[in-house]
Amino acid sequence: MGALEVLVSDILCEAGLKKVDVRTRTALELPGYFRATKKWDLIVVSDGALVLAMEFKSQAGKSIGNNVNNRSEEAVGSAKDIWTAFREGRFGQSPPPFLGYLFLLEDRDNVKAPVVNKEPYFQVDPEFQGETHLKDTAALRRYRGVSYSKRYERLYTSACFMMATNSRKTKITQPAEDLNFQRFVAALRGHVVTFLGSRSKS
Repeated sequence: MGALEVLVSDILCEAGLKKVDVRTRTALELPGYFRATKKWDLIVVSDGALVLAMEFKSQAGKSIGNNVNNRSEEAVGSAKDIWTAFREGRFGQSPPPFLGYLFLLEDRDNVKAPVVNKEPYFQVDPEFQGETHLKDTAALRRYRGVSYSKRYERLYTSACFMMATNSRKTKITQPAEDLNFQRFVAALRGHVVTFLGSRSKS
């Protein structure tokens, strides 16, 4: 993920931000509401204003499925925490920051296999049901590439989802058009341009 952090940092500087304001290694703590601070992967603080905060997450290996819920809870919790802190004035009177989430998943067979949703009392949200296939009288809920943008749109300014093979010649794919890297970068650049424009007028 380090290479992606460097790439995003370069994009931010090309958009007009000062390199000294783009942090990826140290001084990454920001105040929260439900906890004192959280360490982000990349932040930009310029002229006393929080411009953006980003998370870079990845999952790889045979036990990917075991950590899916943890990643979801972490992503939702972090977003809720910082937006509440923003509402409570922890970042001064500046405009809302850009909140970004970039997720890289290893492209392997087990992430494409059918998944069983356990529903002993109530049915899961239709977004997670996918196509129903019968096997030995048990209904399997097959993942069908459902976009999570509807869930993230009020939590993150923009999110990016990519898959990459763990092979000599790495193949990168972007399963969801609305979560591709190009759209993510466009939103990122747009935010920086707006921020710099507001600073030049003040």
